[in-house]
Amino acid sequence: MEKQVILDSKQFDLTLTRLCHELIEQHSDFSSAVLIGLQPRGIHVVSRLRDKLERLLGNAPVCGTLDITFYRDDFRRREKPIIPNVTNINFSIEGKSVIMVDDVLFTGRTIRSGMDALLAFGRPKNVQLLVLVDRRFSRDLPIQADYIGKSVDTLLQEKVKVSWLEVDGEDKIELFMMDQYE
Repeated sequence: MEKQVILDSKQFDLTLTRLCHELIEQHSDFSSAVLIGLQPRGIHVVSRLRDKLERLLGNAPVCGTLDITFYRDDFRRREKPIIPNVTNINFSIEGKSVIMVDDVLFTGRTIRSGMDALLAFGRPKNVQLLVLVDRRFSRDLPIQADYIGKSVDTLLQEKVKVSWLEVDGEDKIELFMMDQYE
């Protein structure tokens, strides 16, 4: 199987814009909602959403980043020691709607870890999930997204790669077999 482009840069931008409009529909001015990106790749989604929402609304919603390293159920099973990322939640989530953001929803384990880590910062009113790509039919846990950029049906041996202009040189989402992963 050759690499298959799921979203090119134009579709990528349109998808992020659509997600912003869906968020505005539900949370209007974000006075009682916050966006939290899961490390490592969800932070790129949050950054783009924040910039687009600021242009659309005239003000940026409150955003943060959350490291889930030590909340993962596999962190002790890795051969190399893992290095945690930065958590930046310098605001209260108490009584707020928290929109957790990640790039790809696959088994649901990362999201479960994110919910566990989030509780260290208070008790939100509710937690919603926004993902750029939902790999349907691959869940280990009963977790589903409230906001989905693109749903794709994949095999377990396939990989979804989200590339970001700031990090990878272009905005693009690709699907390919694991042995072709670079």
